[in-house]
Amino acid sequence: MEILIAIGILGGLGLIFGLVLSAASKVFYVETDPRLDQLNECLPGANCGGCGYAGCGAYAEAVLNGEAKIGLCASGGNECAQAMSAIMGVKAVEVTRRVALVRCSGEKLYDKGGNQIKGAKLKGEYEGFKDCLAASKVGGSGPLSCKFGCLGFGTCVKACKYGAISVKNGVAVVDEDLCVGCMACAAVCPRKLIVPVEPNRNVVIACNSMARGAATTRACTVGCIGCGLCKKICPHDAIIIENNLARIDYSKCDNCGQCAAVCPKKLIKDSAVETLGDPKISKV
Repeated sequence: MEILIAIGILGGLGLIFGLVLSAASKVFYVETDPRLDQLNECLPGANCGGCGYAGCGAYAEAVLNGEAKIGLCASGGNECAQAMSAIMGVKAVEVTRRVALVRCSGEKLYDKGGNQIKGAKLKGEYEGFKDCLAASKVGGSGPLSCKFGCLGFGTCVKACKYGAISVKNGVAVVDEDLCVGCMACAAVCPRKLIVPVEPNRNVVIACNSMARGAATTRACTVGCIGCGLCKKICPHDAIIIENNLARIDYSKCDNCGQCAAVCPKKLIKDSAVETLGDPKISKV
């Protein structure tokens, strides 16, 4: 009998609490804008943070409240921006696809005897935690002689949710076909090596060294020495030399490849030429 009474009391309490919660949900109900769910459906749900917000939900809410611009989602690209514009009833924005570029060409190559013949030189072997930030704090900016180069411990690889980055011969490499341009990799790179560029750019200068030419030469066999030959030959004035480092102004560059042909370090990469298999031929 006591068991039945206890069951009855618990059942009664459950019923009372249920009624109270039901009433409370109606009293405190806050109507949500149906566009919020629609905006969330447009987004990829990767929560990569490339838009500058904690996740897709936070970004959708910011757009709905007028606190964020449409078109910040690199993962969703132009299709996502068009759909969000339609939901918000505003003029559609065009989003240019961007991909990550690792500004380092210092891949380490060795001969059969184990002697390094190419790439960024090592000051010593690093045996600590396999993380780029941790390695950069050791031995006065890390194990590399070049304090601007890729440390190659794959912190960016771990940050990429799309499997678009891998480390080859000690340097991070981006697969443009997989990269969505979220730049989560750039956010974790302690050397600030990774920048967004438009994909399919034939000509790139993959170097970040701002050291003087002699210092760069001692640290890396392929580093930019700021000689200016690329700037002199460029017919469109698209090469800029700043802080001993050549950079390309892509608003002027037409991918002619003449800069790649004269670079004494063979640092400037021309993918159109590399496809032909002859590094001496420059595209016209």
